[in-house]
Amino acid sequence: MILNGLLVLGATLCAFQALKTKQLLSAALWLACTSALVACLLYALGAYEVAVIELSVGAGLVTVLFVFGISIAGEDAMGKPSLVPWTVAGGVAVIAMGLVAWFTLPTTTETVTAVAEPSFSLMLWEQRGLDVLVQIGLIFAGVLGILGILAEKEPAPRPVLEREQMPTQTSLPQPQPVILEGSSESAMQEVPA
Repeated sequence: MILNGLLVLGATLCAFQALKTKQLLSAALWLACTSALVACLLYALGAYEVAVIELSVGAGLVTVLFVFGISIAGEDAMGKPSLVPWTVAGGVAVIAMGLVAWFTLPTTTETVTAVAEPSFSLMLWEQRGLDVLVQIGLIFAGVLGILGILAEKEPAPRPVLEREQMPTQTSLPQPQPVILEGSSESAMQEVPA
């Protein structure tokens, strides 16, 4: 029970740090920590399958996609004002937490009969093996795609058109002599046209 409380507290603190930080990359890393702690909490509560999915997709693939999006968009997006007012966002969050509590907390004291569950390895590899392989493939595809996009490439040489060629010496304007009124020829100055 104490471990569950510490995991909930840690996930909450990481989530608030993600909201509080001013850099997008730091926020993505705080969200990855939040997702990892939620996965640990789900594993501690006995939801092994959901914990594995949360860890692989939530902390793995989504974080890779966030970092990719931030590298494409840049850090400039942080200075923009929010589209949704804080009161509306807070109200929706409170309603969502209330619905989660309503659906998860027991309403009556019914006796529940225990059902024999298969072992974790049997459940993971025999019943959900395709799901696991698809998740692994998605994570590798995401990482390889980001590495391919972010790899430094040399720009291809651009063909030079006739109009863009460097001007020759004959096409440069020549300086013209200017004679000031009331002065002799020795006081001429050259001024470029």
